[in-house]
Amino acid sequence: MQRGSPEPGADLRADGLRFAVVVSRFNESITSRLRAAALSTLVERGASRDAIAVHDVPGSFEIPQAARRVAEAGKVDAVVCLGCLIRGATPHFEYIASAVAHGIMDASGQTGVPMAFGVLTTNTLEEALERAGDGPENKGREAALAAIEMARLFRAIG
Repeated sequence: MQRGSPEPGADLRADGLRFAVVVSRFNESITSRLRAAALSTLVERGASRDAIAVHDVPGSFEIPQAARRVAEAGKVDAVVCLGCLIRGATPHFEYIASAVAHGIMDASGQTGVPMAFGVLTTNTLEEALERAGDGPENKGREAALAAIEMARLFRAIG
């Protein structure tokens, strides 16, 4: 699979599906671009705007908590998790990045609701901007496509 491209044969129709988008406000110049790409992708793929709930959280560390709560409410087919962590001079980056990745996976496993990982973990602001740019390489778009595909798969499995 080429990065930014859907898997051949994947069902990427979002019509009839319900989504939550959980977005970190920290590094908002980046996360706002991820959010815009995710939302436009979901709508372009057929999701009703009324079927998409957006939940802002203070930082990436809070994403798994909010994603789990949203999933436990039973009103969504998938959760798109969006954030941006940029490496600094201390080990804080590693701790937070690991906690967020494991937290999202645990929340998905505990709730049975697919959660797409759209949390950037970059060395520099420039790397983050590249991954949040316009076009098919935007990681918010990729996370939305993954959420659609997994929601369809889970529906098919039953």
